[in-house]
Amino acid sequence: MELDDYLPTLQRTNARFAEAAAAAVLDKGWAARVPGCPDWALADLVWHLAEVQNFWSWVVGTRAADPSGYVEPERLPDDELLGFLAGRSAQLETVLAGADPAERVWTWAPRQDVAFVLRRQAQEAVVHTADVEQVLDDVRPIPADVGLDGLDEWLEVMVPGALPQGPPPEAHPVVFHALDADAERTLFPGTRPFPIAAVTGNAGDLLLAVWRRFPLEVLTVDGDSLQAAAMINLVQLD
Repeated sequence: MELDDYLPTLQRTNARFAEAAAAAVLDKGWAARVPGCPDWALADLVWHLAEVQNFWSWVVGTRAADPSGYVEPERLPDDELLGFLAGRSAQLETVLAGADPAERVWTWAPRQDVAFVLRRQAQEAVVHTADVEQVLDDVRPIPADVGLDGLDEWLEVMVPGALPQGPPPEAHPVVFHALDADAERTLFPGTRPFPIAAVTGNAGDLLLAVWRRFPLEVLTVDGDSLQAAAMINLVQLD
């Protein structure tokens, strides 16, 4: 994806999340469990995305150099969550639209600029939209370019963040083949002469698999599927 693609992706994804969340409330209720986040009910998922977007609106809007000045909002009653989410999504989109991507702001990663926030918030919304769609049993395909970018972000940002000392001794390469993007990516390249498995599927499905939203069984695995899953599970994220 190009830098200019992130904000439109975020806008479209926010709209889909809101639509799916409203439908899920009507169909399943606020207490419905979220398959991709087993400890969460639907209300927790909506609150999480709203609070995350509120935080990053504050970071970019204030050009924060650190997060110490942020005041967390109090958890709202369930019947106010969709309205709060709509406001926070609109605020984040507006703040990001008015910011220079090269401008410096605090992030939790080595990259400290608005461009990082653009990418991260687009991908955050993509994965959580799949979460709410799973509540509805209506997971929509993720566009190939968005899925591949999310897989790249996971490999470039999340893996080093989770394993700052590098791959552990038990690491083996796992190759990802994104059919719809005609692309190949590798987890833990160079740790062994040959990969332990190759996982093939559409880029969006690969993205959801590395974020543990889809089991590897929904993809095609050539090699040791149990070890492939174990390699992905070495990347432990909060």
